[in-house]
Amino acid sequence: MNTIKVRIKDKIAVLSLDRGRSNAINSEMVSELHQMIRNIENEDSIAGLILTGKDGFFSAGLDLIELYSYNQEQIKEFWIEFLSLVTSMVSFKKPMIAAISGHSPAGGCVLALCCDYRVMAEGKFIIGLNEVPVGIIVPDSIFHLYAFWLGNAEASRALLEGKLMTTQQALSAGLVDELVNSDSILHAAERKMLSYIQLERKTWQQSKMNIRKDLLEKVSADQSDMLVHMLEQWWSPTTRSILKTIIQNLQQKSS
Repeated sequence: MNTIKVRIKDKIAVLSLDRGRSNAINSEMVSELHQMIRNIENEDSIAGLILTGKDGFFSAGLDLIELYSYNQEQIKEFWIEFLSLVTSMVSFKKPMIAAISGHSPAGGCVLALCCDYRVMAEGKFIIGLNEVPVGIIVPDSIFHLYAFWLGNAEASRALLEGKLMTTQQALSAGLVDELVNSDSILHAAERKMLSYIQLERKTWQQSKMNIRKDLLEKVSADQSDMLVHMLEQWWSPTTRSILKTIIQNLQQKSS
């Protein structure tokens, strides 16, 4: 695995995103994440999964620099696989907790939203879905995932303005469940995980699936038509111009 690291501790898998400084999501990371999620799901000796990142960054979201260079077939395949990953994460039966170690906009926020509980590091970090100002149409399944935690009205307002929340705003909105010192984030996630896995396993898992029944139907629905509109907008001159400006700014900051 080139973009993630996994260790097992007391029947808990700790999966760390590990791609560059900001854990930007590309096709390779999506593929490796998807494979590992499936492996952990099918491993009876593992009771739960904690997903985390690096100090300062959980994930900065999609790697726009790399994705911008994808051809039409590559970007289509990326989105199909990313949405399939979201479906797999939402339908993951075991407890899954996000230990959000820093900034988590856009795609990083999506990964965290798939989890059952979100612990976030205190500090001047942001989290939320900011795709609309970037010129990217948010898939139906991801809006439903956002609304599952925030409610339709709050999710609609936040999505349409591309709102990135501070840690305190995210806590108040229900986007995250707990704020802790960054040094304690894994400990807090492990503590919450232990409270889940000490319960009767089948009862907990079936209850989770019952609670997510409507959400699962929405994220598993055929999104082919929506994807056509997404990709049309991705290749539109206005979105390409916005993306190019963002990429130039990112490259300047890194140089």
